[in-house]
Amino acid sequence: MEFRDLRTQYLKNKVQIDSVIQSVLSSAHFIGGSPVTQLEEKLADYVGVKHCISCANGTDALQLALMVWGIGEGDAVFVPDFTFFSTAEVVPWVNATPVFVDIDKDTFNISPQSLEGAIQEVIKEGKLTPKVVIAVDLFGQPADFPAIRAITDKYNLLLLEDGAQGFGGRIGKQRACSFGDISITSFFPAKPLGCYGDGGAVFTDNDEWAKLIESYKVHGKGEDKYDNVRIGLNSRLDTLQAAILQVKLRILEDYELDSVNQAASWYEKYLDNSVVTPVVKEGYISSWAQYTILLEDENKRSKMQDILRKCNIPSMIYYPKGLHEQRAFKQSAQYMKGSELPNTYYVSRRCLSLPMHPYLREEEVIKISEIIIYGRNYEA
Repeated sequence: MEFRDLRTQYLKNKVQIDSVIQSVLSSAHFIGGSPVTQLEEKLADYVGVKHCISCANGTDALQLALMVWGIGEGDAVFVPDFTFFSTAEVVPWVNATPVFVDIDKDTFNISPQSLEGAIQEVIKEGKLTPKVVIAVDLFGQPADFPAIRAITDKYNLLLLEDGAQGFGGRIGKQRACSFGDISITSFFPAKPLGCYGDGGAVFTDNDEWAKLIESYKVHGKGEDKYDNVRIGLNSRLDTLQAAILQVKLRILEDYELDSVNQAASWYEKYLDNSVVTPVVKEGYISSWAQYTILLEDENKRSKMQDILRKCNIPSMIYYPKGLHEQRAFKQSAQYMKGSELPNTYYVSRRCLSLPMHPYLREEEVIKISEIIIYGRNYEA
């Protein structure tokens, strides 16, 4: 059994994928060109924003946003404590300070209440200037953007949506990667929309920011790549990945989002309240980058993972500790630490992600669910 079944996805769409790969190879045009331009246009249209600028990966996409906004020393950037390292990693890269914020225990996304408390604490202390909130669409479900936007408007902060895990998710009819002043995604292979390597994209309605991102991602270019007007990055999405992503965007729209939500409904049905299952807020649609349950405690999680492993069922722990506990951030976590992040601590010690993808079969979900419910029977 696969955790995310990229092999079946490829075999099911082999003719289309092989065709576009061969087309790029035959053209011998491997950087830029029409596949990249076409992909950016299709992604912008799908998300519902004016501009999509592709880049080399999701981490670069986050950094590009902070660079465009001129975020730097003395600025506070508010980040959920329970997320992948790169969300906060980019903040010190621009010499700003990450301020870690607790999550809601049911959705695993940034807590608006904790966010406002952290902002007020930073303002009261007076050492940093609040500038940006990075809200993550963790495990596929968009963050609570109506509440978050009310807070960023109240304190005049910029909102950066990290939609790396959320592409394809929605609140009502509005799609993920359209909620931020700038939003980003990652095309890492295991993401809801993934390529066969690394890739990323930045989304915005702001013409000036889009133009700056185009410059920053290619060594700070001006009129051409040999006219360098600012210090930038080398962060381009290659042509091969762009061609593959066009095929994958079609299949995501055509059936993968429906299929992965069907798989989630099977889990909900067959796990039958035996463990804490993910909560999707009313009016929200998740793209299910992960299906994450909560066990009673860390010890029982470890035992359950061992049982699943013995039954040849893969599982993963996302994430075993909060960002404030990472050694790399010990010098930066100035405001929200330990006891002030109870939900992050609770979830990180209990969460376990199960196999989840559009090609998961009902009988596989039944098997996984039965092992979890009757796990002790499998310990021998």
